[in-house]
Amino acid sequence: MLDWKNRNGNLRDRVDNSVEDVRSYFGGYWLSRILGGVVLVYLLVALVVGWYWSQEPALFPVQQHAQAAAEKAQRKLVNGYTTVETLKQVAGTLLSKQGGYLSNDLTPPGLWLDNMPSWEYGVLVQVRDLSRALRKDFARSQSQSTENADLAKAEPRFNFDNKSWALPASEAEYREGIRSLDRYLVSLSDPGQPNAQFYTRADNLNNWLGDAATRLGSLSQRLSASVGQVRLNTDLKEQPLAPGEVPQLSEESYETPWLQIDNVFYEARGQAWALSHLLRAIEVDFADVLAKKNATVSVRQIIRELEASQEPLWSPMVLNGSGYGILANHSLVMANYISRANAAIIDLRQLLSQG
Repeated sequence: MLDWKNRNGNLRDRVDNSVEDVRSYFGGYWLSRILGGVVLVYLLVALVVGWYWSQEPALFPVQQHAQAAAEKAQRKLVNGYTTVETLKQVAGTLLSKQGGYLSNDLTPPGLWLDNMPSWEYGVLVQVRDLSRALRKDFARSQSQSTENADLAKAEPRFNFDNKSWALPASEAEYREGIRSLDRYLVSLSDPGQPNAQFYTRADNLNNWLGDAATRLGSLSQRLSASVGQVRLNTDLKEQPLAPGEVPQLSEESYETPWLQIDNVFYEARGQAWALSHLLRAIEVDFADVLAKKNATVSVRQIIRELEASQEPLWSPMVLNGSGYGILANHSLVMANYISRANAAIIDLRQLLSQG
């Protein structure tokens, strides 16, 4: 009788253990399914959000925007207002576009994106160049004159590290730079504050265009290196030659790393986007200078080339086919527009330097 009870108890324990094992199995199974589903939904949402954040801002009408901003702030639209207001808007677009500023993101999906941060850096390069030109050229009557205090604060703000996420964050520094530009605009449009000036001279414009030409020339070389190219090394020091001796030139092979091709492409898109707006503003504020130099058409040609580079990219990725291959090479197409814009800037500088 006792043996039967022991057997019965052992059987009951086995059944209970089996039931617990089944419950544990199915509980873990459904838990893993739920967790897997949550991760899958998160990845899909992050993919959609990342795609949305990667959409480049559209071009905006420069002159109309400056007029509307002046009317809203009840300011006088003086010489230089359009250029500075456009610089403010271009810099503000980095912070206010869909997804905000992404270059210093530490969490997905911003962490996974690299095309838009490259675009942001391209825009930032042009913002830095013009803010420096405002401080050292446009706002000063001569080299010995005092620089504007607000512009002296704005330039270093825009030159702050573009990937700093805290203490301080890049966005905070750039917003302060925009505020400094706005304070300069207040003074510029106020006749009672003669210390804020904007000098529309050909030499001032020529200096800034020199920086723009240098940027575009470098971009053109980097874009062309997507397929690899052999260049003459121009960095070597020239050696004295004997009569009749031919100089020996060295060649080097350059090729953009495969993972950097799309970054260079989008950096070029960003610079072209920003520069096209800034040149439209320059066309307004320097209208008299350009007309006297017969250079208005040259400026519009540069703008046309830069805006043509902003056509939508219908391919899901930046293609890198060979120059005459079956697949397109988007970098070479972009290099074509950038090179033509650079050549037009060189011609424009020659016109401005002539008497």
